[in-house]
Amino acid sequence: MRVAVVTGGSSGIGAATARVLTARGWHCVLIARGAEKLAEVAAEIGAEAEACDISDRAQVDRVAARIAERHPAVGLLVNNAGFTGRRGFLELEPEETEQIVDTVYLGSVWCVQAFLPLLEAARPSDVVNVVSVAGTFAHGASGPYTAAKHAQLAFSRSIRAELAGRGVRVHTVNPGPVETPGFPQRHLLSRRVGSRLVLQPERIAETIVRAVEHDLAEVVVPRYLRVAGAIQALAPGTVARLATRARGRA
Repeated sequence: MRVAVVTGGSSGIGAATARVLTARGWHCVLIARGAEKLAEVAAEIGAEAEACDISDRAQVDRVAARIAERHPAVGLLVNNAGFTGRRGFLELEPEETEQIVDTVYLGSVWCVQAFLPLLEAARPSDVVNVVSVAGTFAHGASGPYTAAKHAQLAFSRSIRAELAGRGVRVHTVNPGPVETPGFPQRHLLSRRVGSRLVLQPERIAETIVRAVEHDLAEVVVPRYLRVAGAIQALAPGTVARLATRARGRA
């Protein structure tokens, strides 16, 4: 039996991924903060549920230990749990900034660290870090969230090489705007052009599975959004000027 651990598994991309994995023969262990909704999704697909706040390293370690008692090996870890932050640095309270960084970035770190022994026991095994296009392109509307995603992306890229020798393959999936309960896209859905940019969780779930099955190091969904990061890397001054003008008009 192939065991997959999926964080943020109670809704959105996490729940959609668990459904796709279950249909492909995986047994899923779902992790999320909200126990009630998590239990509903787990019952629907025959998965296990573990309530946990991944920003708390001690909680993650305890959950990993409990899972290890039932499953001595884990073939796949999907780091999907996130925390929305569509406000700028000046708009967020310090505690909110800490929560964003602790969940978005450090949560992935703690999960990889805690589940690594189980992943090594199942090798060859896989880790998928669900990052974001926000990890490749910075803008002033949500600076702390974007910074956390940049950190998560750098972490994901670096451990791919580091864990390869341990038989653990690491993949990064960078979605554009996705309509989920935790990340509503009303500001885009209300616009004719913007609504075409919004993705559904099921598409990201299929991309996650494809990244694992084809050993894809990094995927951007949709692919044309790869140009955003490239433009900022090649012309950061121009992008900064355009962003400043746009914010001034707003």
